[in-house]
Amino acid sequence: MATQNSLFPALPEPEVKAAEDVPPAQPRLLEAQRNQLELRAVDLESTLEAQHPARSVWALVEGMDLSSLYAGVGSVEGHAGRPAIDPRILMALWLYATIDGVGSARALARLCEQHDAYRWICGGVSVNYHTLADFRVGPVELLDEQLSRGVAVLVHQDLMKLERVAQDGMRVRASAGAASFRRRGSLKRCLKQARSRVRRLRREAEQDPGEATRREQAARTRAVEERARRVGEALEELEAIARAPRKKRAQKPEESDEEHAKRTEPRASSTDPEARVMKMPDGGFRPAYNVQFSTDTDSQVIVGVDVSNRGTDNGQLGAMLGQLAGRYERLPEEVLVDGDYVNVNDFDEAHAQGVTVYAPVSKPKAANRDPHVPCRGDSPAVAEWRVRMGCDQAREIYRERAATAECVNAIARQRGLLRFMVRGRRKVRAVALWHALAHNLMRARTLGALAPA
Repeated sequence: MATQNSLFPALPEPEVKAAEDVPPAQPRLLEAQRNQLELRAVDLESTLEAQHPARSVWALVEGMDLSSLYAGVGSVEGHAGRPAIDPRILMALWLYATIDGVGSARALARLCEQHDAYRWICGGVSVNYHTLADFRVGPVELLDEQLSRGVAVLVHQDLMKLERVAQDGMRVRASAGAASFRRRGSLKRCLKQARSRVRRLRREAEQDPGEATRREQAARTRAVEERARRVGEALEELEAIARAPRKKRAQKPEESDEEHAKRTEPRASSTDPEARVMKMPDGGFRPAYNVQFSTDTDSQVIVGVDVSNRGTDNGQLGAMLGQLAGRYERLPEEVLVDGDYVNVNDFDEAHAQGVTVYAPVSKPKAANRDPHVPCRGDSPAVAEWRVRMGCDQAREIYRERAATAECVNAIARQRGLLRFMVRGRRKVRAVALWHALAHNLMRARTLGALAPA
């Protein structure tokens, strides 16, 4: 205790707090600091494991004959100009993107900057979406040739026999809206307006070049010219639609003859003139294309690809058999199709070429009639088909169709073949060929024909 003579006054007694008043100790944590810069030394080769599918894609592309693409490269040694992107990179990017379910050039361009697999394929080469979009629909003949060569290699390696194939079609939504389908009068008015606007834009550019930049003016003119071109193609397609046989629509009781004629008048899309309104799997009607795949039942390798704007599979068998004969100089011994393909002319043609067709026989109208007994007037091919499908062995063979053709179509839809992002039958066929090549690549990898690089 301090006294009066002490130098320092007495200190207050410390206050003793109750145990429950003492706050708990705060934890010390390492918190995320995402605004700090990091320098990492990473080589692209180490980002992918040895069995990664991207390596198989690159190994396949390295074995392709791309001489036609290299011949079109304008940048050559000894001359000015920026080096062109190696076509192998663009081929590999779209093949791997198709396997990965990527169908947009813009999305693929982003992945080339962010995803290790795509960055590995690029190998440090910068790729923009415009180059990717142009390349996707450009080399249609090359893609078609690579499909034939790939199948020929598998046959040569005894990994497939091409003796029995299954064919099936699927309707894929076109890049066109239902409102874009117009009658002849409406299309003529649209064409007149588009041409008038093109003339006005060109006149404005000549009179006042400083009103807008040259690039903006050129872009606007190109867009209007493209619109006029598509409307003109739609008018041409109307002629083809009018010539094609169509099922007559019954006149409604409440509508007049003029209203009925207007309702049944043919229409064409001003967005994608070659697209047609088709009945989709969900029962609705939308603009679409009919994609046909022919698949080897033993290996599940796609051997034929076709694109039609007909909403039915009837008559598609003969076209596919002709394509297979041209591709491989031989035809399969057997072909499996569903009931929509039943066509007397196709069956007669297949029979003449030595191809056995397996397809279900429709149920007759008469309940007491056996559907597998030949009818009066049946050709030899149709009569044999009826008798054949009454056998248990034929029905057992036909069961392979669902496990082959429908499975391949389902895989294609899982990889994004739900709606086309391109317009025109040629470009649509290019996308279908990309899917066929990607599918066959994965099948070849499974069959052991393609090892990682």
